[in-house]
Amino acid sequence: MLRDFSGTDLHPLDLLAEVVPAGGLRNGIRMLQVQGVRGFQLLASHSQSLCFPASRIFLHCDRFPEEFSVIVTLRVLSVPGKKNEYIFTVMGEESSPVLVGLRYSLNKLHFLFWSRELSNGWQTRVTFRDISLVDNQWHTLVLAVSGHSFSLTVDCSIPVDMVVDTPFPASLTMKGASFYVGSRRRRKGFFTGLLRQLVLLPGSDATSRICTNMNLKLAVLSIPPVLQDLPVKPGSNEVLKYPYEAKMQVTFGSRPPCTKTEKAQFWFNVSQKGLNLCNGSAWLSVLEAKERLDYVEEYQNLVTNSETLGIEIFAIPEVGLFAATANRQTPPGSAIYKWMDGKFVSYQNIPTYQAQSWKYFTIGKKIFLAVANFEQNERGQEFSVIYKWSYRTEKFISYQRISTHNARDWEAFVIEGEAFLAVANHREGDNHNINSVIYRWNPRTGLFETNQTISTSGAYDWEFFTIGPYSFLAVANTFNGTSTRIYSHIYVWLSGSFQLFQSILTFGAADWEVFHIGDRVFLVVANSHSYDSGTLMPSNLYAINSSIYELNITAQMFIKFQDLLTYSALDWEFFSVGEDSFLVVANSFDGFTFSVNSIIYRWQGYEGFVAVHHLPTFGCRDWEAFNTTGGSYLIYSSAKEPLSKVLKLKTV
Repeated sequence: MLRDFSGTDLHPLDLLAEVVPAGGLRNGIRMLQVQGVRGFQLLASHSQSLCFPASRIFLHCDRFPEEFSVIVTLRVLSVPGKKNEYIFTVMGEESSPVLVGLRYSLNKLHFLFWSRELSNGWQTRVTFRDISLVDNQWHTLVLAVSGHSFSLTVDCSIPVDMVVDTPFPASLTMKGASFYVGSRRRRKGFFTGLLRQLVLLPGSDATSRICTNMNLKLAVLSIPPVLQDLPVKPGSNEVLKYPYEAKMQVTFGSRPPCTKTEKAQFWFNVSQKGLNLCNGSAWLSVLEAKERLDYVEEYQNLVTNSETLGIEIFAIPEVGLFAATANRQTPPGSAIYKWMDGKFVSYQNIPTYQAQSWKYFTIGKKIFLAVANFEQNERGQEFSVIYKWSYRTEKFISYQRISTHNARDWEAFVIEGEAFLAVANHREGDNHNINSVIYRWNPRTGLFETNQTISTSGAYDWEFFTIGPYSFLAVANTFNGTSTRIYSHIYVWLSGSFQLFQSILTFGAADWEVFHIGDRVFLVVANSHSYDSGTLMPSNLYAINSSIYELNITAQMFIKFQDLLTYSALDWEFFSVGEDSFLVVANSFDGFTFSVNSIIYRWQGYEGFVAVHHLPTFGCRDWEAFNTTGGSYLIYSSAKEPLSKVLKLKTV
């Protein structure tokens, strides 16, 4: 049947999740639980809302995959003898036929497709007979398609194979097409059962990937997050017994008043999972749960203007939370998104030139956002730009242009009350050994002016941090023209300028991240690859240790603390959940594919950092952690596709 594409960069496309908002349900969908399993009931009155444009999932190509699998988990209630119900269809313009579709009748399953070239404009129907689905039970179907061959597997049993005269088209255009879940754009033939899983997997027979579950009728490749949290079902012999009753009043919701009237009453803070007692004037904490990270779930697919090299998360007081994406292509440039109703939505587009990163900072009441541009503009000029927030228009406007050389990163910091900006200049032409520049804010002119230059080699990142009264600036040097095995440097501020403090051997260093655990200070480097034109190359340039260093006060230097195997690591992000500390690494390439797991490590004291979560990513470039009233999140950017992902940290 299908070739094995398991090592390629093809992702499951969750069609059901596309019509279900990340934060919950929408009109036209009800969630029901049957036999301890959750599924969606679709309402025919809202069939027009249960659709989405094909361009939302076919980001790189407007053709339907030539080889693919469709995975469906459903529960059929009843179907009249001659009636067909549609599981999904792909429809073109208003009067066009069904381009691709899947429907069932009493004991048959029909796969439909249309090709003007191969079938003279007639629709082709592939029918699997004696398929019994109408039994009020959950079933999982895997339909694998490749050319003339069609294979159906029901509940991971022996597949039924068919070969037909008309092959599935190799170039079925999706221009202007839309996916319809549970219908063919009209109410006739609307799906009346329960739907739990609907996934399109390009290029691969999914049977071997999902038929590993003990419950074969509920085998899972991908289901919407809202269906994943199954409630705990008590045993049939369990009986709740209350040995006594006490008269106690507990208030839920937002913080209530605490006066003499409410004295001795309890308030349960749902968001912080804490129980509080009113003493007549203030709420006193009597029981507080320690929040712990349980697992990570996909929350939002953020379609970006183009591939994203970096993300900056920031909050503007009394305005909201924002994300700025540094996008590769010009046009359309880069974008700013605002967090609204529990997700990021497009807010402002800004022209950039192969933007690498953004940096948000403030000077007094002034709010700025600086972009590092890697390429020249239309006039052949190479500038990075500082934008200033306009309180009147509530948008960022161009404020100051600064000449840079393949800029990779900006770092903003304050020393002794003065504001500074440092730019990482990567190279000038073919010369990687150039100066990066530190600028000082001139309050009289209201501009940044050159303060100091520092020689760097393919500079990729600056990281500023303080330890006691001392200020430090670390540079990640990537390449000196012949080797990535070079020293990156840490500088300390003394007598009005930065002076060399320590040099650390790195391998294509792309990022430094400083973090504190208790009184201990750590610095972790992201090593991207090992290359030296004068030596024998290792078998894999990209599988390489990235290292964590700890400050040794006695030695007055950073000492290696731990090595972690990474795969062309490009970024580290430190974050905390409750009392636990975590690091997440952006693994971008393992030497063979950009589909590489990025890993979350948890601090475990004497053991150091231990891997606890493996997150599938594609060309991962940057991680950012952020919090809202709705919870804690991670967002990662992809340098290989115009799609960033927001992940929610589920806690217990």
